[in-house]
Amino acid sequence: MKKLYQEFKDFAFSGDIVALAVAFVMAAAFGAVVAALVEFVVMPIVGIIFGEPTFDNLTWTINDSVILYGSFITAAVKFLAVALGVFFFIVKPYKAYQDKKQAEEEEEAPAEPSEDVKLLTDIRDLLRK
Repeated sequence: MKKLYQEFKDFAFSGDIVALAVAFVMAAAFGAVVAALVEFVVMPIVGIIFGEPTFDNLTWTINDSVILYGSFITAAVKFLAVALGVFFFIVKPYKAYQDKKQAEEEEEAPAEPSEDVKLLTDIRDLLRK
């Protein structure tokens, strides 16, 4: 039982799990911010353009069945706004950071010798034999 407890403790408090938990909490907080942006800024702009802040009133009725396609359109607009927010505020900055980091690492790495130097090195090695 003690071994099982130790294994669980090692798993639960490993760096990867803690980093994942922090990322999850940050994503939830960012999701709330983007959702507020969509609800309180983007959708009122949609209301200015289309006359109503949501498309929820758009329906289609067939034989007493009401199809709420407007609710789907509203959800799609909100999803696209959240996706754009994640793309521009998380993905693009992270990619720029990674590119900068990779460029710095390439600068630090020694330059590979030219073909002439490689050829001369091969000749030298052959002459040593």
